[in-house]
Amino acid sequence: MNRSNYFSFIEERTNLLATRIISRGRLNILDYHGHSENFYQYFLNEVYGWGVTNENDNKQNVEAIDLIDHSQKNKFVIQVSSTATKQKIESSLSKDSIKNYTGYTFKFISIARDADDLRKDTFKNPHGIRFTPSADIIDKNLILSKIRGMHIDDQERIYKFVKKELVNEIDPLRQESNLATVINILSKEDWDKSEPISEINSYEIDRKISFNKLSNAKEWIDEYYFYCKRINDIYSEFDILGSNKSKTVLATFKNVYLKAKNECSGDELFDEIINKITDRVLNSSNYEAIPIEELEQSIRIITVDAFIRCKIFENPKDYNYATT
Repeated sequence: MNRSNYFSFIEERTNLLATRIISRGRLNILDYHGHSENFYQYFLNEVYGWGVTNENDNKQNVEAIDLIDHSQKNKFVIQVSSTATKQKIESSLSKDSIKNYTGYTFKFISIARDADDLRKDTFKNPHGIRFTPSADIIDKNLILSKIRGMHIDDQERIYKFVKKELVNEIDPLRQESNLATVINILSKEDWDKSEPISEINSYEIDRKISFNKLSNAKEWIDEYYFYCKRINDIYSEFDILGSNKSKTVLATFKNVYLKAKNECSGDELFDEIINKITDRVLNSSNYEAIPIEELEQSIRIITVDAFIRCKIFENPKDYNYATT
């Protein structure tokens, strides 16, 4: 296996674990958080050469601290979290348990979200523990970037570890899905080329956005609704392979939406749909692995299309997205 294949496998597995953790999936979310602590304990040691141990093995539920490196060289206390917000970090820094670790450095590991903006922020640190956001906030993108730059022998070592730790744990019996086939097709599209004027009533789209209180998601919808005609053409070609195949893809969006809408709404619901669709694609045996950024873009594009086609979110009165 070459360098690219080693890295692609590591990236896919760690992204799948992150997706499972932020998605309220089939297993209790605490099962995944517990697994993530154990996985990252050894994963960080493999990548950075640290001597991290799981603090909860010795002291159950230590506030703000999941992992710790007691070595004189490092002396780190580490929190592993899928919630990457300023409030989360400041809450951890304010815990009384932090006072027991004078001389240690606090590190925050975001296992699901990009934390680039947080590294530029400032934080309240009432107990004065050593903490430099630019150096001590680490997300999965930084970890993967470090692995990408490693020697192939080190990538192979980490590949073997990830394969041993995650394949059996988070790989259910995979089946093919029409959803993954569509993503495979979309991944080969050139989304930078100019689009013809879409036959979409932008005023009606804005009405639906406002009706469902989508403020953050509005940016994605405004950016991608122009692609609806091309998505429609792709679905038409896809249906040549079998009658109504595209309908099963849109039905998947409808089912995911109906199950999730009782738990959240607005932008949180939009993100939840994307997370669950991503999870389904990654768990499909016919999914052809692509860089995670390309996967995220493809899924956002078809999610916006499903939004406009009335498969997800509620329609305002007399909603009609097609121009006349």
